Amino acid sequence: MPAPALPSARLPGLTRAHRTRLMQLWRSAGWPSRDGLELDLLAAGLVAVRRDAQDRESLQLTGAGISWLAQARQQARRADSAHDRLADRVAGMLMDAGRIVWRELSLRAVADPPAPHTPDPGPVSPPSPTEWTGLTAPAAPSRSTWRIARPDVFSIRNTTLEAYLHPIVHEVKVSRADLLSDLRHAAKRQSYQWLCSECHYVFPAGLADPEEVPEGFGVWLLHGDIDSGRLELARPARHVSCELPFAVWMSLARATPLRAEDGDEAPRQAALRDGGRSPTDKAPGRDEPQAGDDTPPDDPAAP
Repeated sequence: MPAPALPSARLPGLTRAHRTRLMQLWRSAGWPSRDGLELDLLAAGLVAVRRDAQDRESLQLTGAGISWLAQARQQARRADSAHDRLADRVAGMLMDAGRIVWRELSLRAVADPPAPHTPDPGPVSPPSPTEWTGLTAPAAPSRSTWRIARPDVFSIRNTTLEAYLHPIVHEVKVSRADLLSDLRHAAKRQSYQWLCSECHYVFPAGLADPEEVPEGFGVWLLHGDIDSGRLELARPARHVSCELPFAVWMSLARATPLRAEDGDEAPRQAALRDGGRSPTDKAPGRDEPQAGDDTPPDDPAAP
């Protein structure tokens, strides 16, 4: 008797939600939810009902279900671009370090360079009547230029104190043309810096020299293959204090942070050092909260 044909990875009517539920059943005891997704999976022959000695019902993947799940995951990985795969590597590294990570956010940010600080002249006496002649109205303050920033990877610390959030932006580049385009647009870089305490560029080694990236930006280099290569911090980013505006918090609230996909065994470079801390986090003692310590951190600019 010939073996039954295995289903195609593109079964009609089955979506990503079905694939996620199938992976959840694969990783669990298979207790049924009896919803529409499981009904579709049963009808497609990807799962089957099993009863144990106590007549308890559960769902188990059939051979066809296991094959379809494996094919769908392989197709999804092949469909990812090199840029997306490298961004996923960076996001995974940050999640391994305990950070909360978002991808493909659209955040409204200021793209103006910081205004130079002018000292307060102190109280000024009003002009005498003879000085009124020729006076002109003071110039209206210039309005900030806003733009929509779309950082490839945005992350914050998993903390309960706003002062310790340490927001970071990672911009991923896999082509020299894309990197040079970013370096030519100062407003784009300024919008990234306005959103975070540190901003890093991530690209394959040999794509550009770290010295080509403006000062203040960190540089991560990928050595080897995107999926299994080593990520190296070639230059740390300048750290500045950053308080996230309310509009950014609203955008984060409407978005969904990343989490490891069910069954995602893609290798990750944890890039940990100094006894397991991530290079993106500072050593405890200066700006890391201790037990029962609600004192805000020191100003990074302070000696």
